[in-house]
Amino acid sequence: MKIGILSDSHGWIHPEIISLMNSCDQIIHAGDIIEQQTLEVFTTPLTAVRGNNDAHLKFADIEIFELLGGTLAVEHGHKHGWKTPSHDSLRKAHAKAKIVIYGHTHKQIIDKTATPWVINPGASGAVRNGGSSKCLILTINEAQKWEITPHHFANRE
Repeated sequence: MKIGILSDSHGWIHPEIISLMNSCDQIIHAGDIIEQQTLEVFTTPLTAVRGNNDAHLKFADIEIFELLGGTLAVEHGHKHGWKTPSHDSLRKAHAKAKIVIYGHTHKQIIDKTATPWVINPGASGAVRNGGSSKCLILTINEAQKWEITPHHFANRE
């Protein structure tokens, strides 16, 4: 199974991320979508959570997925520290998960220093993306091995 993970699109998603996400079995968006129609480019099933800029959108604040080999928890993260969400707080909130996905900081992070792993796909759009739009792919194989692959796509001039 291949799961595309993105966040912080803020109304626009890099075209190469759209293509990559549509090649996955499932897409997860960790919030700050801003405009619902931004998600209409996806043909793959998508689940999103509400970010701090998404109060007008009808998404849950937290989504939990039971997958082959473990549980995946998704939230935007802003309730665990405004500027920089605390990984300890996210881990405590989702102690039974294998991975916690969050967004908010626009920075791509793969923190495997403790369980659950805490990951942030980075900004998939053009707002505060540090020069490139980012996303992650989670691959779960038949042996229930979970692997995270980061992707970066340069800003277009």
